[in-house]
Amino acid sequence: MPFAVYLLGLAVFAQGTSEFMLSGLVPGIARDLHVSIPDAGLLTSAFAVGMVLGAPLMAVLSLRWSRRAALLGFLLTFLAAHVVGAVTTSYGVLLGTRFVAALANAGFLAVAMATAIALAPPNAKARATSVLLGGVTIACVAGVPGGALLGEVWGWRSAFWAVAAALVPALVAVLRSVPSGTPDSAGTSARAESRALRRPRLLVLLALGGLVNGATFCTFTYLAPLLTGETGIGSTWMPLMLALFGLGSFAGATISGRVADARPVRLLVGGGAALAAGWVLFAMTAGAPVPAIALVFVQGTLSFAVGSTLISQVMYAATDAPTLAGGFATAALNVGATLGPWLGGVTIGAGLGLRSPLWVSALLVAAALVTAAVAHAVGRPSSAKSVEQDHPAEAQ
Repeated sequence: MPFAVYLLGLAVFAQGTSEFMLSGLVPGIARDLHVSIPDAGLLTSAFAVGMVLGAPLMAVLSLRWSRRAALLGFLLTFLAAHVVGAVTTSYGVLLGTRFVAALANAGFLAVAMATAIALAPPNAKARATSVLLGGVTIACVAGVPGGALLGEVWGWRSAFWAVAAALVPALVAVLRSVPSGTPDSAGTSARAESRALRRPRLLVLLALGGLVNGATFCTFTYLAPLLTGETGIGSTWMPLMLALFGLGSFAGATISGRVADARPVRLLVGGGAALAAGWVLFAMTAGAPVPAIALVFVQGTLSFAVGSTLISQVMYAATDAPTLAGGFATAALNVGATLGPWLGGVTIGAGLGLRSPLWVSALLVAAALVTAAVAHAVGRPSSAKSVEQDHPAEAQ
């Protein structure tokens, strides 16, 4: 794998840290800017909306530039948004910087996926995708406790400065390591790429990615209250539990990178079934610490093994539209990351208990499995032909 792909993963880590760290900074932001906790929580919503809207829009915009120019532009915008956020005393300005940062992050991910796929060997799209998503999983491990620690010691603004500083080596790395004329980056139009995105198989893969990611973040969002309220684990252990889920996520992305290029169907079918069963088992055993702790790691692993494989399959299905495919894949993931926690919150608010998000996660993965089965039954001849073309080793 070219070293430039790993450097793109470093940039993804820095940006992902910004997204995840905010959950530990909300109380400090609310006190400093004299707003309510719910208002401070809207900063997370603004980022999520920016990611969903920005992924396809920024992907289209980036088609006018070389990939290196687009990556540098998005990184500089993201860095500037954090500098402004770190110095502002206005809640409205801070809210705006979160939205702008999300737009830049979404655009960067879309172009980074296309760039990584172009730089990687032809049959290593899953490995390239896993490197980028590995940056997100490491951000899960470091982002929440790291941001909370900085906020506790030096105030919430220090976390914003830390993200801005972490982006400087990423900027240098992109400037020095990403070729100015990345293959297939020139002469592509939004109209040409959008035609490729109308394929039924691609649309199904995007839907599956949204469902699986919705299940993942439905439980991840409420993991701390679940483990403290139902399992009885002390709150002081929560950073470790969140880090354990993140380590499982990293393991899952790594497994996908090693397996999904050659055997994607087996990984998706077997991993998807195990993931659904795991959420059910977690819901049934959440009151016991030992199985709950084990399942935190196992479900993190399965979630990202399946999710990363789905994203790599999106890139295989849209080889002639890599930038927009990356943009829509990013949007699909963030739609899931927005709807999943909302559904989990609805069930908790309805009095169904802290275990209810686990059942929602199980139902979302079950819905993904049913969708995949129906799509396979309806389009079996074309699907088999497509798998043969994209993965000859799997078809044999």
